[in-house]
Amino acid sequence: MIEAVGLTKRYGAKTAVYNLSFQVRPGAVTGFLGPNGSGKSTTMRMILGLDNPTSGQVTIGGYPYRKLPNAARQVGALLDAKAVHGGRHARNHLLSLAQLSGIPARRVDEVLGVVGLQDVAKKRSKGFSLGMGQRLGIAAALLGDPQVLLFDEPVNGLDPEGILWVRNLMKALAAEGRTVFVSSHLMSEMALTADHLIVIGRGQLLSDMSVKDFISANSADFARVRTPDTEPQQREKLTAALTEAGGQVLPEQDGALRVTGLPLPRISDLAHDADVRLWELSPHQASLEEAYMRMTQGAVDYRSSIDQKAGLQQPLPPGAQPPMPVPGQGQPGWYAPPAPQAPQQGGQPFAPPQGQPTGPYGAPAPAAAPAPGQPQPQPNPYAQAAPQAPAQPAAPATPAPSAPAPAADLTKSEDAR
Repeated sequence: MIEAVGLTKRYGAKTAVYNLSFQVRPGAVTGFLGPNGSGKSTTMRMILGLDNPTSGQVTIGGYPYRKLPNAARQVGALLDAKAVHGGRHARNHLLSLAQLSGIPARRVDEVLGVVGLQDVAKKRSKGFSLGMGQRLGIAAALLGDPQVLLFDEPVNGLDPEGILWVRNLMKALAAEGRTVFVSSHLMSEMALTADHLIVIGRGQLLSDMSVKDFISANSADFARVRTPDTEPQQREKLTAALTEAGGQVLPEQDGALRVTGLPLPRISDLAHDADVRLWELSPHQASLEEAYMRMTQGAVDYRSSIDQKAGLQQPLPPGAQPPMPVPGQGQPGWYAPPAPQAPQQGGQPFAPPQGQPTGPYGAPAPAAAPAPGQPQPQPNPYAQAAPQAPAQPAAPATPAPSAPAPAADLTKSEDAR
């Protein structure tokens, strides 16, 4: 078990971690979350004895890391996947770590197989991709078969198969009774992997609870209700009934209703009593990302601003209107809405409208020129040019008698020429 009590770390006038206390218990995957600059990496470095706390203490199994006998056999960590000598083979890198800790050489081959690097064991690590480097770092953490494991962004650079493998690996290690402490910025992955969450912001503890409790505490569940679109009077009748019963009803853009304050069975009974037909009645819960953003919105140090594009905007064509400003854009916590999906026709996405001629590769053919007096369409600066048909080779000119030119062999490829 990892236990921090009153952990504080200052770098001059900068306080990276302040009075941080928490426990990471065995048998569960504990996620470590927080915005950039919140002190997550500093906390992990203090756990591993790489940084000395200004005050407070952190222990592993009741002992500071530096006092653990043969710490590499008890604690495994991945903090920086690039902390590898680029000139060493993957196997030699792990073999040197094993020899320092008294780990038999056969364990090196075992962990190389676990992380899937057995085929590149004799290749130098400087030629590894980001994902391969992450796998090598995970192999180093597993080398001593430790009971405590710390991972800082373990899925960074991995492909979907690798992310799934890491997720299953973390769960399997925790199921064996090990202590697994994972830091990540991927909320969707944490929601699938972690059992418990520790959230910090600006070096201070914000939350220490299970994933389910964290989402419930930082979001509001609601019910989505839809009535027949062709009968708006039924929606008005249902809204009045739900409001009278103490519910809060908010209309959504697609015509549905968002209801809070009433359980689903109660909403169903009220609709039945009001003789209102329902097309949809479904529960909705916020995602971990939404709950996390709500929790940490006041602890974010780095926020982007609107790109003004001063001096780069093209002048508007005659008669064109400037784009309408988006309400709330540029304010803290604002997120761009998802782009509307293009309608699908005939079961084929992005299919051109029926009856419209198509060009090469199924793309719509260019539209006819507009009539005089109509606004001219503006070209899309990001659109790719349609592929052109290969040009027919021109007939060779008749060479002058004084300087005959050898005929080109058109059967040869351009590389052969």
